[in-house]
Amino acid sequence: MEPAAWVPSNFQPVNWGMEPAAWSPGFPAESETESIEMYGSWIQSCIPNYSCGGQPLVEYYDPAAAAAAAAATQHYPLEKEAQDQSVEVVLYNMEMHCPNVSELQKVMNEFETDIDMIKEKMHRYPESIRDLGDQYTVPRTVAIGPYHHNRQQLKKAEQVKRVAAYHCIIESGRSELELYHEVASAANDVRRLYDKDVMQGIGYDDFQRMMFFDACFLVQYMIWLVDVSEEKADPWLRSFFYSNSDGIHHDVWLLENQLPWKVVKSVMKFSPVELDRFVDAWRDRLHDRKDLKGKPHFAWDDNYEPRHLLGLLRHYIVGRSRQNSRETDKDAADKLKSLSFSVGAIELAEMGITLRANETAELADMGLNNGIFFAELSLAPLSLNYARASRLVNMAALEMCYLTPTSVVTNIKDSAVCSYLVLLSMLVHREEDVHELRRKGILQGGSGLTNKQVIDLFPCFQSLPNGLCSTLTMQEIERYRMNRKSLIEGHAFWYRNKKSICTVFTTIVSVVSIVGTLIAILTKVKPLKAAP
Repeated sequence: MEPAAWVPSNFQPVNWGMEPAAWSPGFPAESETESIEMYGSWIQSCIPNYSCGGQPLVEYYDPAAAAAAAAATQHYPLEKEAQDQSVEVVLYNMEMHCPNVSELQKVMNEFETDIDMIKEKMHRYPESIRDLGDQYTVPRTVAIGPYHHNRQQLKKAEQVKRVAAYHCIIESGRSELELYHEVASAANDVRRLYDKDVMQGIGYDDFQRMMFFDACFLVQYMIWLVDVSEEKADPWLRSFFYSNSDGIHHDVWLLENQLPWKVVKSVMKFSPVELDRFVDAWRDRLHDRKDLKGKPHFAWDDNYEPRHLLGLLRHYIVGRSRQNSRETDKDAADKLKSLSFSVGAIELAEMGITLRANETAELADMGLNNGIFFAELSLAPLSLNYARASRLVNMAALEMCYLTPTSVVTNIKDSAVCSYLVLLSMLVHREEDVHELRRKGILQGGSGLTNKQVIDLFPCFQSLPNGLCSTLTMQEIERYRMNRKSLIEGHAFWYRNKKSICTVFTTIVSVVSIVGTLIAILTKVKPLKAAP
């Protein structure tokens, strides 16, 4: 007989065609699967792995691999279906969220329209200006336009606006309906100039009423300011304007407190305002000296149409630049290796450049006048306090809203206020610089900011864009520095040591005088000794 196959004594063979064998001691299998796995592992360890040509002669049964293969075979169609569905979901989501070309075209058209209207719009403050604080950006007494209309502390002025409207109607000699229709028609045309997000919460009827009352208030205020000593306005209205003059003066200059000029003109057609006298009153308010003759001392520009009141006042305060009358020396500018945008008043004095307040008092009138040995930097004088600083800040904010890379290097007037403030901030590094500006008449008056307050305020202006006026002026200073190096070194030595030099010179003169006196005395004494 064939010898019986050897089987471990403690192993119970598995009958593949019958129910699984019961568990026996020595093989702690808890299930059929575990028994199969253990049996397969035992066979694999006991039978040699003969192979031919690198291929095993016996292919052992691996229960774990078989179970995994079976599971994969069983679930593959479901997984594939799920993957296909997830791909479809991703594609669907991509299709839903993919930008539509027509929508992008619409946004682009709106963006281009906003850029085209950049000088007409009623702007909001740039963030850099808003960071300066509420004292430069928030109205104190009256809201003009929609941006600050709902502030609780400004509600008192709403009643005054209705009084102003009553007087505009009476002065016009027309019916209230006719005047209101004139303003409402203009209001419909300018609604698009305000911020869209703000206008979404204001209905057309409410906006028309707002424009009507605000324009009447503004016109009555302008009439009062021109004839402040006369009694044309209602006494109660005049009393309100006078007692709240500081707050109203502050508010009408704010960038976010403006009315489109078209709306203001619709009221002025029935209640005329002497605009030249009104503007002249504001030009004087930047300085402590007043013109007692009462006649405007500037040329009125009939061709200029302002966007709003702030634009009107800025136009005549900026004035004309001396650099408008001469072409920019591009060849000379190209020769400059570098350009410093930091120079103090004392540093200019050491270079032989003195400061002078110009006679026009126009902000754009700045520049360097070269002499044979020295030069003179001319700037508009300024009586600086917080009220005037606020007006300058808001004019600069207006410029920042419509400056473009082209206008900032081609149009002098578009950035004149920024240029003026940037140049002043360059000149002020320390209290000695402020003292030098006061000594030369650039900063005037004793009732404004102290030297320390000026030092604290002016660094805020260094973030403003460098306008063409200040850039051209700094180019002139740099050319002066390059062309007169030897003269500047000699003058700097004199400026830094002039006190010591004067002391030495005075001492020498004194010694020479004393020696001369002694020589004269000795000269007179010798003949007396020689006499018998």
